[in-house]
Amino acid sequence: MKKFLFQLLAVCAVLALTFKLFAKTGLAKSVPDSTSYEAIDAYIEQQMDRLNVPGAVLAIVEDDKIVHLRGFGQARPGGAVPSPQTPFILGSTTKSFTALAVMQLVEAGKIELDAPVQRYLPWFRVADPQASAQMTVRHLLNQTSGLSLLSGWIPLADFDDRPDASERQARALSTLVLTRPVGSAFEYSNMNYNLLGLIIEAASGESYEAYIENHIFAPLEMRHSYTTRAEAAQNGLAMGHRYWFAAPIAAPDLPLPRGSLASGQLISSAEDMANYLIAQLNEGRYGDVQILSPAGIAELHRPAVAANFMGAPTGQYGMGWFIEDHGQTRIIFHNGTVPDFDTYMALLPEQKKGVMLLINADHFMMTPVFTEVGIGLSTLLAGESPAPISFGAIPWVLRGLLLIPALQIVGVTLTLRRLRRWHQAPDSRPRGGRKWGRYILLPLIPNLLVALLLIPMLGAIRGFVWLFMPDVSWIALISGSFAALWIFVRTGLILWTLRSAPFVGRFSAGRGSRLQTR
Repeated sequence: MKKFLFQLLAVCAVLALTFKLFAKTGLAKSVPDSTSYEAIDAYIEQQMDRLNVPGAVLAIVEDDKIVHLRGFGQARPGGAVPSPQTPFILGSTTKSFTALAVMQLVEAGKIELDAPVQRYLPWFRVADPQASAQMTVRHLLNQTSGLSLLSGWIPLADFDDRPDASERQARALSTLVLTRPVGSAFEYSNMNYNLLGLIIEAASGESYEAYIENHIFAPLEMRHSYTTRAEAAQNGLAMGHRYWFAAPIAAPDLPLPRGSLASGQLISSAEDMANYLIAQLNEGRYGDVQILSPAGIAELHRPAVAANFMGAPTGQYGMGWFIEDHGQTRIIFHNGTVPDFDTYMALLPEQKKGVMLLINADHFMMTPVFTEVGIGLSTLLAGESPAPISFGAIPWVLRGLLLIPALQIVGVTLTLRRLRRWHQAPDSRPRGGRKWGRYILLPLIPNLLVALLLIPMLGAIRGFVWLFMPDVSWIALISGSFAALWIFVRTGLILWTLRSAPFVGRFSAGRGSRLQTR
């Protein structure tokens, strides 16, 4: 399944190169050559128009001040522009909060980074007992535990809202075979941070929600930040959208997977996230509050391991942060992806600047697109020109999914027309190898490829695929099922037609025999 999804993204990358000239045509309007906020606002508006984004909020900080807050588009269909206080779901930018909470408890003497996970969660097990004992808190923070990408995706479709949802999912890892030895290499997995959420609870004696609210939200004056969707909805939560064939469709009733709260489900506003970035930029200090020591902040931001996502290099990873160098600028960042919201936050430590972008729409295949927008925003803030668009074709690929059922209809129509012609003109029927090669085996290939789309919909990640790629799921179920069935129906119809006597000939022969009998 992982290879299948990687291949899907690889196809998009290839198509992006194919459509490169077309994509650049859509970006003909230039961004002003300036690091002014007007230039940055123009860049955001241009990207929103290009990607059909419903609404967004931007926050920029410099040193210890918020210097720019701006809303764009609509917070909900027919609604007003989202304000700096409008809550958005953060997605995986939540991981930096969880890492910060762990480091606070390290400095309080309640957690040791190199202590085994089993010291805090004695019941924790994976399939290999030795690996279970070797896994440490640091491994979880740096995504080097050996836990798989898929193990973190599956719980995203588990909407168990009971308080013990995260522990129940973690206990289910007792039969999981690790994808690599503990500590050997990076593999991004939400499960690492779900386990850290449980460790925070065990070490602090507070629920994860209470700890984040009391030790991060409160001291940073994050008054429009929440740990539940219900509370955020009562306070103006923006309406999320899921992309269907690159068109954003409002998704007002999606629940949050409580078991994955610590890895990607916190909720905050642009203004509150600006306060958070100020603390990250200023060695843990916000106003008169010190939420972590300078050494602790440096440890969070320190590159610890070469990072990749599904085989694609993504710089280095620290504790809840990616670190990449773009031109002369070092960017410490993290993006966030949930089915209906996308976020991007970045620190430019040499320039003491930070940026937060919140968007109320998303799709799994749009993740590299929005991350590219975020990187472009960061480089523009640094006074450099954004790199040329590389993933401009992905929205067109999503639109192009509709060609699959259209081409299937065309294929069925052409097949039926050919069968009728063979009935009416027996001399036109193919013979020998031509019959098998051109008319049976060769047409099987596209149908088999479409039928393969069913694979993720039949496996353990079908819930994840449906949530994060609803259009792909619809095509997989409808077109994939039809393709699997049509393979047999089409082959049977062709063989039956080629082996049967012509309808006209049989009718004539039957009529002649009856005349002779008379």
